[in-house]
Amino acid sequence: MGENFKNFWKIFGEKRFWAFAGSGLIVSVAYMDPGNWGTNISAGGNFHYNLLWMVWLSSLMAMVFQYLSGKLGIAGFSLPELVKDKLRHKALVFIYWLLAELVILATDLAEFLGIVVALKLLFGIPLIYGTFLAVLDVLFLVVLTQKKFRNLERMFVLFVSIIGLGFVYEVILSRPDFGAVLKHSFTPSLDGQNALVAVGIIGATVMPHALFVHSWLIKNKVDNLSGPKDKLLSYHLGDNVVSLIIAGCINAAMLIMAAAAFYGLKGQAVTLEGAYVTLKPLFGNLSALVFALALLFAGISSSITGTLAGQSVMEGLVNFRIPAFLRKFITRVINTIPLTIAIVLGIEPLKLLVASQAALSILLPLPLVPLLLFTADKKIMGHLVNKPLTTAVAVVFAAVILAFNFYLLWSLR
Repeated sequence: MGENFKNFWKIFGEKRFWAFAGSGLIVSVAYMDPGNWGTNISAGGNFHYNLLWMVWLSSLMAMVFQYLSGKLGIAGFSLPELVKDKLRHKALVFIYWLLAELVILATDLAEFLGIVVALKLLFGIPLIYGTFLAVLDVLFLVVLTQKKFRNLERMFVLFVSIIGLGFVYEVILSRPDFGAVLKHSFTPSLDGQNALVAVGIIGATVMPHALFVHSWLIKNKVDNLSGPKDKLLSYHLGDNVVSLIIAGCINAAMLIMAAAAFYGLKGQAVTLEGAYVTLKPLFGNLSALVFALALLFAGISSSITGTLAGQSVMEGLVNFRIPAFLRKFITRVINTIPLTIAIVLGIEPLKLLVASQAALSILLPLPLVPLLLFTADKKIMGHLVNKPLTTAVAVVFAAVILAFNFYLLWSLR
């Protein structure tokens, strides 16, 4: 055990590891997107630190499942193409593709909302106009994808740094109760009142589209690399662990800041806009500005990951390719309709965010079940097949997620 731990840390000193690393960071942005902001701020503002344990549990489960997804890519497969191969019947593949696209749309809705809200906070643009202006983020995608993919990975270092440093700053200002933080990190608390938000945290953290795209990213990367697959697997493990630890800490920081700053306040403090407005008198204009900028970068960066996930689904399941910017434009136009309706009806964006994340948690078995089956199949994975303990842990985590989903449905009856 000690030797394995020592070997794990050795890889960070190898140049080839840093040439391999990057996919984990792209995927990790999916775990700190505006959906996470919505669920974490709602959790902290409404239920104090009580759901902090759920953030850590969800991050641990995400780490295991993303490791399996990337492992599939190292074996030479993407999850969507394997699903197509095993389903075989065209009608079943088409139905699965439609459901997978629904996952991408639900994910993009959260990212879209985050950008629209950030534009209002930063520039005072009304939500209804921001809905149409935010469609232009496709131009940002065009610029980034014209260069080498490695440049996109480097850009994600900047994105994650801005989001992470922003919340380090917010946590320091909010002066949380670290005794309560420690307690609720290890003390589960769940009831009918916080069930929706708790399941939303799972939906915002263990993301279906991230399971699709990670195998695709790693497969494409491995195609251009030489060397033993066992070594590449160790690189993937290191990249995955570090990237998702960072994402987990940022998620925890969101909830901790909201619990310290907003719990017990009345009115709008537990909404994204309310959080921004409340931060100003509490901690100053700079705190509110950092919050809004981090939200904008979270929306833009996670939307790029969502687009890559959409490409992996479309290519793998229906063998159809379109330019990334065109796919993003189509997705944005589709999501403009429900978002515009919600704004006209006066529906609070945070409620829409939490509901979308709960829906993603319900749809999670779509990629999760085949991922568990494929990575445990020696005919597919060869010597990279899961060890029995790995499969057992993954199955337990999958059962936990399904249990929370059923609990949510039961609590809303």
